[in-house]
Amino acid sequence: MQRVLVVGISGAGKSTLARELGRLLALPYHEMDELHFSGPGWAVSPSYLADLTRIAEGDRWILDSHGPESAREVLWRRADTVVWLDQPRRTVMRRVLVRSLRRSLLRERLFGGNRERWREWLLADHPAWWAWSQYGARRAEIGGLACDGRFAPLRVVRLRSPKAAEAWLRAQRPAGRPPVTERPPIT
Repeated sequence: MQRVLVVGISGAGKSTLARELGRLLALPYHEMDELHFSGPGWAVSPSYLADLTRIAEGDRWILDSHGPESAREVLWRRADTVVWLDQPRRTVMRRVLVRSLRRSLLRERLFGGNRERWREWLLADHPAWWAWSQYGARRAEIGGLACDGRFAPLRVVRLRSPKAAEAWLRAQRPAGRPPVTERPPIT
């Protein structure tokens, strides 16, 4: 594993797993939202697609999303491994709701200096609404990409529960490396 996409719906645990897998394998980790949002008002970085392409063309990386449609082809073509966090809807919704509630209550500073605000909970693109409404479509989209012959040979690891994700991640520990003792749970 040298070029890894960690994919799934919002709240599946992509960033947490990608960050830890990157640490275990000494792969440079790139957070998609950090690349995407560059400023106040959730402004999109003008270099977003160029940055993604530059990363994808590199030899070693891990990204925590399968990217926007305009960059998806290059990301999937260059990846050697896709880790699909195909978590149950109840798990995803619990995680995304708790995360958004925490971010709103604590006014956590996010990508580009933005914060989740209470009024954004009413918008269709709020993570909670988006995860609920797009759950089935995103699963179908990822399933189609995972089987698409254009991206062969591509190793796809489909993890259908938090326990499966934890067990798989533990198994990725390089031989001779001591086990991680204080690692945050996959959320």
